[in-house]
Amino acid sequence: MKRKAFGIIDIANRTEKTRDIGLTMVLDKGLGYRAAQDLMEYASEYIDIIKLGWGTHRLCSEEVVRRKIQLYTDNSILVSNGGTLFEIAYLQRKIDDFFEYAHQIGLSSVEISDGSIRISREARSEIIRKCKNMGFEVFTEVGKKDPLEDARLTIDYRIEEAKRDLDAGATKVIMEARESGKGIGVYDKEGKIKEEMVKKLTEGIGLRNIMFEAPEKSQQAYLILNLSPEVNLGNIKPEDVIPLETLRRGLRGDTLGRL
Repeated sequence: MKRKAFGIIDIANRTEKTRDIGLTMVLDKGLGYRAAQDLMEYASEYIDIIKLGWGTHRLCSEEVVRRKIQLYTDNSILVSNGGTLFEIAYLQRKIDDFFEYAHQIGLSSVEISDGSIRISREARSEIIRKCKNMGFEVFTEVGKKDPLEDARLTIDYRIEEAKRDLDAGATKVIMEARESGKGIGVYDKEGKIKEEMVKKLTEGIGLRNIMFEAPEKSQQAYLILNLSPEVNLGNIKPEDVIPLETLRRGLRGDTLGRL
């Protein structure tokens, strides 16, 4: 590991890669290859998973996407599809072809979601088991992308869904929040934390089994301070990887002296 700048300053320890807690999932919405190289140069050791956001990479060159996936993989980062692309494949009855192509192109993990569609519990569990048998790490997502539909999902329902996914072989369960982090799941319309909901989900599912999508700094700081610096966080912008790590290490005013 390369020597860090300002090494005279003591900072909080972190679990090192490859880790099972304190995961950071980054959202790649179509980074160019050079931008991906820059990201790896300055932040690869702080990234555990990169998700190719929703259906963005359907519009990109296969050659570049393959090169990016290989670049990320070479830096010990799991690479996953976006859940929306899986949902489209499901609607088109092409999930077998989709998973085979994901394997061929180099994805090491897959995301299974039903944020915009409906999948029966039995079919969802079967798909998770199929992906595990193919050698993928499986991340599932609980929640709906439509705020009104998501609001109808009770906390108990979310816990039950998460446990069912984990029993079927899911590695982690993602709590849906969308890219905005507002009005969905554990966040209200202003993006503020629903504290009681976070508490009950964590108690019911287990902190290490949950990944909270948390695109905003205030959300990240709350979850780090109230759960753990080793909370699993997703939907992180590439440019926010280092800022997030400073929150985890007490190197930013929001967490300074509070960890």
